[in-house]
Amino acid sequence: MADAKITVYGAPWCPDCKQAKQFLGEQRVPYNWVDIDQDEAGRQYVQQANGGKQIIPTIEFEDGSTLVEPTNAQLAAKLGISPKAGREFYDLIVVGGGPAGLTAALYAAREGIDTLIIERSGVGGQAGVTERIENYPGFAQGIKGSDLADAMRAQAEGFGVEILPAQTISSIMVAEESGDGIHKLVTTEAGDEYCANAVLLSTGSRYRRLNVPGEEDLIGAGIHFCATCDGPFYRGQDMVVVGGGNSGVEEGLFLTKFANKVTILEVRNQLGASQILREKADSHPQIEIRLGMTVEEFRGDGKLSSVVIKNIASGETEELTPGAVFIFIGLDPNVDFVNGAVDLDKFGFLATGVNLETSMSGVFAAGDVRGGSTNQVASAVGEGATAALMIRHYLEKNQGSRGYRGD
Repeated sequence: MADAKITVYGAPWCPDCKQAKQFLGEQRVPYNWVDIDQDEAGRQYVQQANGGKQIIPTIEFEDGSTLVEPTNAQLAAKLGISPKAGREFYDLIVVGGGPAGLTAALYAAREGIDTLIIERSGVGGQAGVTERIENYPGFAQGIKGSDLADAMRAQAEGFGVEILPAQTISSIMVAEESGDGIHKLVTTEAGDEYCANAVLLSTGSRYRRLNVPGEEDLIGAGIHFCATCDGPFYRGQDMVVVGGGNSGVEEGLFLTKFANKVTILEVRNQLGASQILREKADSHPQIEIRLGMTVEEFRGDGKLSSVVIKNIASGETEELTPGAVFIFIGLDPNVDFVNGAVDLDKFGFLATGVNLETSMSGVFAAGDVRGGSTNQVASAVGEGATAALMIRHYLEKNQGSRGYRGD
């Protein structure tokens, strides 16, 4: 756009770029788009702005400042935008807009339950940045995670669900002024407060780290957690995947589109992935599987140069020199905002009963943040639907004390 004061440097395949562009579009903020896969000057600018690292999106503003891989909240703050929901009270507040939260919201709204989703980043959660989902029923050829997320969002909004973006929840508690323990109060990091008769926590999880020397310094400079986002940067190079579960093997197979060779490191004596994925990896000419291996150290000065690995059985170490390492060793739940208000299980996930209700009455949990979840899109959708039905029963039971507008 000729009158745009913002330039977004990115690539069409980058989910974070799509998220930033979507947020700017929703806020009606004009911007220029530079595809660094097609624009060499743009690629050089990104590397210059990031100390030699190729990190996107890199967003340049009129004052010459930049934001790199910003969250929606960071973008909103930079632009002076303070998104707020339409009201301060709802029948149901869903915290987290992944598959579980979106499904619960559309089921609830369809039942006449006035519903707000509060999402801190991109709607769709981990599924939304997955290159391809091949085991979701109804899609024989698979479906891109971003396409599925977009469709679920449109369906939820079609039933009247309100989505509040770029807001992170800082606390949840019983509203003191309610006097009956029914109403729940959620507070955002921006200081806004929203009250509801019921709350669903579907905040998902984040990628776990190895916590070995060199990891923190080299994240984004050769160490990554998203093959879809960063794999294309390393075309023609060797790559390493740490983790032999479903996610690790799936992402390893995806990386063969770009890599010369992909080495999958697994600490156990066999891959933890499903049989079909193991067979695909075993037979793929570009994949080498190394079992019983741990990562001891990442080395590099501003950019990854090597990774030191150790054979658990022999104790011998060796040094690999891949272009990039992708870590897929599991997930940690996003529960920082709970602050002791809701019980966690021994692994740090939200503890729930058979009806998906947490230790706080009227607060439910579904999806990857819940203890016992299976970290699958289909099961998250199922939990979301179940949670919505349980919430409906809860609201009906307590209807006399709270103004629920359902039939």
